[in-house]
Amino acid sequence: MKTDWSPLAEGRPAKTYSPGQFIYLQGTDAKYFYYLAEGTARSFISSSEGSERLLTVHHTGDLMGEASFFDQCPRVSSAVAVTVCKVVSVDRAQLDQVFQNHPELAFPMLRYLSRTVRLLSGHVDDISFRPADRRVARALLDQAGPDGMIRCTQEELGSAVGTSRVTVSRVLSQFAARGWLERGYRNLRLLNRNALEEYADSDD
Repeated sequence: MKTDWSPLAEGRPAKTYSPGQFIYLQGTDAKYFYYLAEGTARSFISSSEGSERLLTVHHTGDLMGEASFFDQCPRVSSAVAVTVCKVVSVDRAQLDQVFQNHPELAFPMLRYLSRTVRLLSGHVDDISFRPADRRVARALLDQAGPDGMIRCTQEELGSAVGTSRVTVSRVLSQFAARGWLERGYRNLRLLNRNALEEYADSDD
């Protein structure tokens, strides 16, 4: 069951971001983390050569940038709005107040941080050991919204899993032929999440 993080927005105004507008930047100080009150955003890592690797897609109700906020180190990733987003910035004073008023959120916050660490570890493992088609399947599952929609390009998927656009296109065609997803213009829709989950975790 998804945690309701809306108490983080109590008494805090939401800022609106247009598609393509950065919410936070890699390498900057993490004075805040963010509650995505509405919209879709993506986080990614940039290399010194200018290439990007997609980490995850955030949807309404998600938290963003929380790992760097808690370890007080410069941000390891950037986040950009995919759709129009309404975002609430949360600083330490606000978080302390929320925990005082809603102590039941403390453990879910630890669980959310653990999930972020697991996500980053999973990226390393996938790139190192998993076949490309399994990596694509896992990326689709991670990025799909509650409605099964995935709004990204084949280039972005390739960046996320460390493979080429041609390979991504081939894998997506295979998945579509099996009835697991439906392809559209700059978006995909999962039709059989269970089958894709089983395939992503298989070793055959």
